[in-house]
Amino acid sequence: MTEVKRKGARSTKDIPADILAQLNRGEIETANLVEWLAVDQKLLLENLLKQHRRTDYLKPILSNIDQLKKQTVNTINEAIGTSLFEKATQNNDKYFLAIMANHTADLVRCWTTYTIGKNECLNITQALKKIQKFSADKHFGVREISWMAVRNKITVDLEKSIVILAEWTTNEDENIRRFATEATRPRGVWCEHIGAFKHNPVLALPILEPLKSDPAKYVQNSVANWLNDASKTQPDFVKELCERWDKESGTKETRYIIKKALRTIDKK
Repeated sequence: MTEVKRKGARSTKDIPADILAQLNRGEIETANLVEWLAVDQKLLLENLLKQHRRTDYLKPILSNIDQLKKQTVNTINEAIGTSLFEKATQNNDKYFLAIMANHTADLVRCWTTYTIGKNECLNITQALKKIQKFSADKHFGVREISWMAVRNKITVDLEKSIVILAEWTTNEDENIRRFATEATRPRGVWCEHIGAFKHNPVLALPILEPLKSDPAKYVQNSVANWLNDASKTQPDFVKELCERWDKESGTKETRYIIKKALRTIDKK
C-alpha cells in the first residue's frame, strides 16, 4: 500500500493535537515548514533520550540551550546536534549516533548533520562524503540543515571543497547537485558570508558552469540565487557570465536562471 503524504496545516493553531504529539515523540516527519517550526525540540530531545535510555544526556544539553543568546529553531537545532555529538563522543556511543542518522523524525536527522559538521577529526573530504546522504534526504529540512552544518568546513578549505562539489554537479540526484551551489552561496541564508566568493566569484565557476542549464527547477533557483548574491558585490562578473551563458546555451532553463540571477541588477 502506498503511503499517503500529509499536506500539513497552514498555521500552527491548525495542527491537530494528535499530530503535534506524534511529532514531538519523533514518530512521524513534519509535513511542511509550519509543522517543522512548531515542533518542541526540547521535548523531542527528551522523548528521544528516554526511548533509548540516554536520559543522562538531557540535563547538560538543556543547559547548553539555556545559555544561547538567542533561541531560534536553527540555534536550538545546532545546539542540540553539537551537544549530542559531544556526549556520544565522550561515551563512545556510536550506536546512538547511528540511531539518530536513520531516525524517522526529520529533526533528529537534522541534529545528526551537526555530528558531522562539528567533528574536528573529519577533513573536508571525509565530512562531505558523510554529509552527502543528508544532502539527498527526502525531507526539505534535513537538506537545508545539512549544508548549514558543514558550511564552515567548506569555507575553511574552499579550494578542496570546490573540487569535490564540482563533481557533485554531475550527480543524478538533483538534491545533491543543488547542495553544491546552496552550500557555497556568497551571502547564503541564516549563515556567515563567504568573503572569497563575494570578492572573487570566478573561483566558483567549476561548480556553476555545469549547472547553467540544469533540468531541475530546484537547482536552477539555487544557481540563480548564488549569482544574485554575487551580483551585490561583483555585478560586472554576473552580467558578463549571464551574457556568455545566453550565447552558449540559450535553453529555457538557462534563460530562467539568467532572469532570476539578474533581478537585483535589473532593479538598479
